[in-house]
Amino acid sequence: MKTAILTAVMVLAMPAFAFAQDKCYDAAKDQAALNQCADAAFKKSDKKLNDLYKQIKARLKDDADTKKLLVQAQRDWVKFRDAECSFQTAGAAGGSMMPMLTAQCMDSLAQSRVKDFEGYLKCEEGDMSCPVPAAD
Repeated sequence: MKTAILTAVMVLAMPAFAFAQDKCYDAAKDQAALNQCADAAFKKSDKKLNDLYKQIKARLKDDADTKKLLVQAQRDWVKFRDAECSFQTAGAAGGSMMPMLTAQCMDSLAQSRVKDFEGYLKCEEGDMSCPVPAAD
């Protein structure tokens, strides 16, 4: 059963390899190198996410209540991300692929959150469905 789950996880992870923009995966010679590639990709997405988060916080400087909601939402999102990736990678627990699969999961979720944040930063003046004020 565990082998079947691990096989399924590998099959689902393959598109990440196939579409990797980074040449890191092509040059990787072993699992440790693949783990490092996935970690580097996640760190890049996480940095972009943090930069966007800071921009949103700056736009909310005059709205303490909404800023507080943003901070709480991001804390909750991080908890969700960690729990979701633990769930998604449960079949590889204890294996050498676990760090790579976890980093790929975290990277995928971070990229999705980046898209959300980019959308918030494109809000137009008067858009009441958007919590972030338009840029000055």
